Amino acid sequence: MAATPKTRDSAETSSGTESADRVADVLMAFAQSDRALGVSEIARSLQLSKSVVHRILQSLASRALVQPVAGESTYSLGPAAIGFGPKAWSQLDIRSLASPVLRSLRAQTRETATLSLLVGNRRIYLDQYESPQEVKMVVEIGPQYPLHSGASSRAILAFLPHHFAVESLQDLRDTTPDVPDVDVYADAFFARLDEIRENGYATSINERNTGAASIAAPFFDSADQVLGSVSSSGPAFRYSSTADDEHAIHIHQVVSAARSITRILEDLAAR
Repeated sequence: MAATPKTRDSAETSSGTESADRVADVLMAFAQSDRALGVSEIARSLQLSKSVVHRILQSLASRALVQPVAGESTYSLGPAAIGFGPKAWSQLDIRSLASPVLRSLRAQTRETATLSLLVGNRRIYLDQYESPQEVKMVVEIGPQYPLHSGASSRAILAFLPHHFAVESLQDLRDTTPDVPDVDVYADAFFARLDEIRENGYATSINERNTGAASIAAPFFDSADQVLGSVSSSGPAFRYSSTADDEHAIHIHQVVSAARSITRILEDLAAR
């Protein structure tokens, strides 16, 4: 008689572990994907029934860990999942890992070097090393910025799944409703992202009429997923023409800095 509760506890423990494994597997599927996922696709890849996957997604959605994609029968990671990113980065202390790279970039360019991090569908400045020059750019650490504008943002957006670009374009339209020709503007927006992907960097000069200019390049994790960007920023009058040799050197320095951070993160993951 005494064995009955023990047997039931063992069965419940086994069942609970299996359920937890399934939930973890579904979350990992989103973490490893570069696009939104549907119930059928998840069910096939994890060899689960669609009803089980649907229940898991409903549970995750109720906690905002995933969210349905508007107009589609798919899901993407939700806003509650954003909190995992900063927690992971704080434990990893990416500021310390990237600081030698940023200091070196500042020394090379004599402009302000910044580190940006992707947080959900926004970007934050995580760190900066200010230019030693009297006239310089200084950024605010912490506030969230949209992905549609500025070199640091677009350097990230260009390497995200396409639906991020679609959502960012809509966000831009909502904040600038006076765009004269929406279709032409959309074509130019996506073409610019294509160019960033091809070149590996983004630029902006006096984009918000602030007199600022920036060159930015993305950095990635060991799974080749974009995590953020590195930029060199300063007053627009010090940023040369795209045909200038000094400008080409400046771009190379920024891209090299971003690649250095990618290598640091890859080496850390390989340990």
